[in-house]
Amino acid sequence: MKQKLALSLAALLLPLSAAAAAEPEAPREIGVEASIAFPAYGTVRNFEADGDDGIWIEDQRRDWYYAKLTGYCPDLDFVQAIAIDTRGTARLDKFGAIIVNGQRCAFTSFVTAEKPLPRKQRLKLAKEAKAAAKAAESN
Repeated sequence: MKQKLALSLAALLLPLSAAAAAEPEAPREIGVEASIAFPAYGTVRNFEADGDDGIWIEDQRRDWYYAKLTGYCPDLDFVQAIAIDTRGTARLDKFGAIIVNGQRCAFTSFVTAEKPLPRKQRLKLAKEAKAAAKAAESN
C-alpha cells in the first residue's frame, strides 16, 4: 500500500518538475541596487578590486555586484583578503563597507553587475582610453 502511494505521488510530481526545468530563467537586470543576504555565512565567494575606487563582489550563486566606494581606499588594489562590515545587519548593501588593512571603506552604492574583465585586460583598456584622451587634447 505504501509503495503504491509513493509511486502515485511521484507520478503526480514528475510533470511539475519537468515544467519547472523547462521554464527559462529571466536574465538578471544590471545596474540596479541590490544586496547579499547573510554575508557572514559564506554567501560572499570572491572579490575583485577596481583600483582604489570600487570593488566587484561575487556571491555563492556566482552573481556579481559592484560597490562604489565613498572615497579613496588605500591598498585595495593589492590586498588578498578583505573584511565585510554590515554594521550589525544580515545584509550587504549600499549601507555596508569593507575593511582593508584596518581602514573602513564605506559604499555609496551596491548594484548588480556583469563579471569583471580580467585585470590585465582592464588595465590595457584604461591605458588605451588615457592615450586616446591625450591624443584628442593635442588636436
